[in-house]
Amino acid sequence: MSIIRLSEAPRFELPGLEFTALAAPSRGSAGLCTWRLAVAAGVVSPAPHTIDHDEVFMVMSGSVRLAADGELLHAGDTAVVPAGTEILLSNPGDTPAEVIVAIRAGFTAKGADGTPIGTPPWAL
Repeated sequence: MSIIRLSEAPRFELPGLEFTALAAPSRGSAGLCTWRLAVAAGVVSPAPHTIDHDEVFMVMSGSVRLAADGELLHAGDTAVVPAGTEILLSNPGDTPAEVIVAIRAGFTAKGADGTPIGTPPWAL
């Protein structure tokens, strides 16, 4: 059994986003990756991307959208995004949002133009 203490979990930042790395291959989970995602109020991702595996988003607080014209997800909502679906994360609210994300280990991402992005460091 691997225990990932919140105080020891690696953190990664992009403008308006903070990823707290939880389960991943480097932290004892060969098959599943999870992370906590903090999304600042008003944030819109700069460009959409796709993932090669299904990805699950569980909204813990606040609200987010996963596509420019997508439904608004609120605390308690869960979205399953099928592999290959374009994702454009935003928080149109005036309060921060917190989301737990789960996906199969070993996934890779691509930019909207097909440019390989790879696997982000919080999922390694």
